[in-house]
Formats: sequence, C-alpha cells, structure tokens
Amino acid sequence: MEMGTVLGIWAHPDDEAYLSGGLMALARDSGSRVVCVTATRGELGTPDPDEWPPERLAAERTVELARCLGILGVTEHRWLGYADGGCAAAPASEAVGQLCELIEEVRPDTVVTFGPDGYTGHADHRAVSGWATEAFAKVAGPGARLLYAAAPERRSRRWAELHERLSVFEPGYPDIVPDAALALNLVLDERTLARKVEALSAQTTQTAGLISLLGVETYTAWVGEEAFVAGVIM
Repeated sequence: MEMGTVLGIWAHPDDEAYLSGGLMALARDSGSRVVCVTATRGELGTPDPDEWPPERLAAERTVELARCLGILGVTEHRWLGYADGGCAAAPASEAVGQLCELIEEVRPDTVVTFGPDGYTGHADHRAVSGWATEAFAKVAGPGARLLYAAAPERRSRRWAELHERLSVFEPGYPDIVPDAALALNLVLDERTLARKVEALSAQTTQTAGLISLLGVETYTAWVGEEAFVAGVIM
C-alpha cells in the first residue's frame, strides 16, 4: 500500500465508496493523505423525484457523503459544482482547469478515477474520466500514477446475473479487463470490508433499498473487492 498521497476524482456521492472505499480506508490507516473530489451532488439519483426533488436530495447526499468519508477516515473533500447528468455538456476546459489547480495543490502520488468507459458507462463518469486524465497529463508530478477503476473478468463473471438484474451497467458496458492486466487488485480484509459497508450504509438514500434487497451478507460480498488498471496518458 505504498500509495503516497491519494487523490480520488469521482462524479457522484457514493462513486468513491463503491469503487475505492477500501483503498481510501487502507491508505488512511497507513498514514497517507487522501483527498476526495466529487463533480456533482447527485441530485437526480432517485427513482422517486416526488419524494426526493433535486434540491432536497442534493442537500441530503451532501450530508451522507460527509458521514461516509468520516467513517473511512477521509477529512479532505472538494466539490466541483456541476449538475448531475450534465458533466458531458459542461465546458471541459473549465473542469480540467479546476482539476489542474487541485492536482498542483495536493501533489498526489496516486490519482484514482474512472476509466474511459466510466466503469458503468454513465455519461457523467466518462466525462470525469476525461477531465481527470487530461489534468493528470498536464500537471501531475514526476512518478505520480493514474489508476482507473476496472471491472475484472473473474469478478464480472461471478456477479453477472446480479448486475443484469439490477441494471448496474449501461448497455455495452463495462469494458471487462483480464485479471492479469490489473495494476492493483484489493480483496478487502474483514475489518476493512466491514468499514466500507458501514460507509456505504451512511449514504442511505442510495444504498438502503439495495442492502435490503440483497441482504447484508450478499451486499458485503459484492463490494468486497476493488480493482484498478494503469491509466493511459495520450
């Protein structure tokens, strides 16, 4: 876990915990600085917009994310201020500029974000991947590494039926990666995994229904691994 200072760049609250919650907790436990960046407040992330209109949901998810990060030991967080569902239409140069400033300020040794596929194929995820990759290429320090969250072949096979039932991925996604191509594969220990599930549970508007549907045991197994490939700088 020689991650050094870690900067995570994500689109919505809960992306960071699902894809790198264990990594962040382990990094913090080892004494590393971890900074989390979120592009939007996830105000459209509900099947019930009457119960959760955008302004109310954004406020709730802001509080939920703070609780989640606190459980993981992460004390530094930044918002980019974009609209949920609007990242692909946002001025890329502006977003890249914000991230360049953050990278220059934080001087991360490791940047974690989505790959070009956005992991799930979500347009916001893919846009954030592009922003983060461009900013990294422009201003990251010597020796810094870029890691993309990935869907490895073994894990994808194991959970294929569940992913299809829950419509986790957009059609045609994810880009499945051979296990041998992974730069980092974390199978979380029991303590770290319990902490990750607690952190995800703190984002109640996003996870309570799913945990109830799957059961805690299955949900815990489902989120028990995190995989990354080396980012490609063009």
